[in-house]
Amino acid sequence: MKTTFLNHTYTIEDIHVSPLQGQTYCIFDLEGTGILPDRESVTQFGAMLFNNRDQLHETFSTLSRAKKPIPQAVAQLTGITNEDMITAPSFIEAFHAFTDFIGDRVLVTQAGYEYDLPILRRHCELYGLPMFNNDVLDTKAMFTYIHPEITEVISTDFLIQYYSLDTEGIQRHDALADCTIIALIFERILEEYRVLGLNDFTADPARSMKRFVIPEMYLNDN
Repeated sequence: MKTTFLNHTYTIEDIHVSPLQGQTYCIFDLEGTGILPDRESVTQFGAMLFNNRDQLHETFSTLSRAKKPIPQAVAQLTGITNEDMITAPSFIEAFHAFTDFIGDRVLVTQAGYEYDLPILRRHCELYGLPMFNNDVLDTKAMFTYIHPEITEVISTDFLIQYYSLDTEGIQRHDALADCTIIALIFERILEEYRVLGLNDFTADPARSMKRFVIPEMYLNDN
């Protein structure tokens, strides 16, 4: 898969996933020291299996020792502290455990084309690790492709509101808990694709996604 970043948008190409319905997917999410993938460190992996025909409960979660301090504002948001990093597994250990869990399944993220994948690729280059080659679906891209009329940035909060999802009691900004929210979103998107008679996702470089807006709290910490 190839991602081309522009000033405020990006496009993707070279990905085709079919069939969409009936597969067992692996939803994943990351937490980090910040939201800028070109300079931050991964602090947590979360993953869970998902199949909209079955109730799957197999999950994975691990901390990952960051190479830089966690800013106070980020620690307050995620609940992951610099003290946690002292005993956390190294990125290499965490990444190996993560790839063992995901196997060769198709992965699902939210805004992962612009954050999770770039930060993982950079970490793999830094540590001399091979990047996984699983196909990756991004709920943001999937939603954008079937809703060209919507001009907002397709954030997690936007999708929660759009689908009227009940996320009460789910701890936001915990990687595994966020996987639960992504699963709720993905389920709704799969249903929309089914109703539209679409059973595949094919990247179209002519369609662009709006990049997320960097919150002020992250800009102040860098």
